Amino acid sequence: MNTPNILLVTKGHPFDYNAFFALFDVLDVNWTHVEQPAARVFFSPEMAADYDAFVMYDMPGIKFFGSDGPEFEVPSESYKSNLMALLEAGKGMVFLHHAIAGWPAWEEYAEIVGGRFLYLPGELRGEAKPDSGYRFDVAHNLSALKEHPVTQGLPASFAMTDELYLSEVFEDSIEPLLASDYEFTRDNFYSGARAVRDGKMNDNEGWQHADGSNLVGWVKRYRNSPIAYIEGGHDHVAYTDENYQRLVQNAIHWAASAEALDWAANR
Repeated sequence: MNTPNILLVTKGHPFDYNAFFALFDVLDVNWTHVEQPAARVFFSPEMAADYDAFVMYDMPGIKFFGSDGPEFEVPSESYKSNLMALLEAGKGMVFLHHAIAGWPAWEEYAEIVGGRFLYLPGELRGEAKPDSGYRFDVAHNLSALKEHPVTQGLPASFAMTDELYLSEVFEDSIEPLLASDYEFTRDNFYSGARAVRDGKMNDNEGWQHADGSNLVGWVKRYRNSPIAYIEGGHDHVAYTDENYQRLVQNAIHWAASAEALDWAANR
């Protein structure tokens, strides 16, 4: 396919700007960057017409206030309806890393992505859930679970050092592509709430969490849109990893393709 034009959306979580944008400079994409909340205006079929896919490295709907903990914003009804219209129209989307925590006060957004990182305990799919866990600088091996355009050209197994999440993954509504050999257990992660509410980084005292999914990459559809999620991508170590670069480029090219649009529309 031709080089896709993408809208690259950021804001809501700190990151290394120079290293992150350098990643997209080496990919076969034409990218336009916009930050939240200004990006919200693009989430409609009319405003998105110039872009073949959206790439989200953002975390909308969360404001952090130190020891008072985060405040969650509910998106406007017009934003919701515009996004649903965009998904109905079949716009491809790629969600990266912390984007899985976006719009925590809007449960349907988790269904779009295929899971959720919870900064605070909450309810999801009618069940009470604990806050999610995080762990920086994890050296782990990723395995491709099937042949797919997103995993094309990747080794069957490859090593990375990155941040991982012990979070909610909706395995019943995704097509798994990548799994990690790391053990997704409570003792291997730190509490998100202890970090953002209590100011205790890298702490899991008193925190309980069931064992979680080891899936770290998947595709799915929502309405008529092809969706890809890649859990990796915390810092320059990931951004400069050749396998990660290939993975992100593959995901974008797939989400922007006519084949992916047909796949989503016919699911």
